[in-house]
Amino acid sequence: MTIPNHLKLTLGESAVAALAATFSALIAGWPIWAMFIGWISFFTRAPSLRQGAINLACTLTGLVLGMAAGVATEVLSPTLGPLTVMPVVFVVAVLVLSMRRLAVFNNLLAFFLGLVSYFASHLPPTFLTFFELGGAAVLGALAALLASRLNVLWDESKPQLSGERS
Repeated sequence: MTIPNHLKLTLGESAVAALAATFSALIAGWPIWAMFIGWISFFTRAPSLRQGAINLACTLTGLVLGMAAGVATEVLSPTLGPLTVMPVVFVVAVLVLSMRRLAVFNNLLAFFLGLVSYFASHLPPTFLTFFELGGAAVLGALAALLASRLNVLWDESKPQLSGERS
């Protein structure tokens, strides 16, 4: 019995995700969901090594901005109380939305994935937090790159139907 290529691809990609999640949780002690932030980030634009690296850089920048917002919130909260959210979110939104004008590093979705990863973690804004969430995102992006390479291999091995362009 021959296994169809689409099933091989699905099983291969699923194995990559499972291995990355297992490494993230059991070996590195990172949250699995943070690994998937990197996976999602990789695929926010055309999957390639170059674009994946750009997407990951935007995600890590968003993570840094989220952590800076966390510090700003800690500093301003004693003075502004619950109103602290308004100026902090406004400044972060202006920064992120302004970055869409950059020539290369302009992936808004990836910036917001980084922000969300920080705020969802409920961790303090420390270097350890950056390395934990950033490391998990890097692992996820690398796993996504591997999964995308499997897809390319499957497409190259797929027989072309008459009339299809190569």
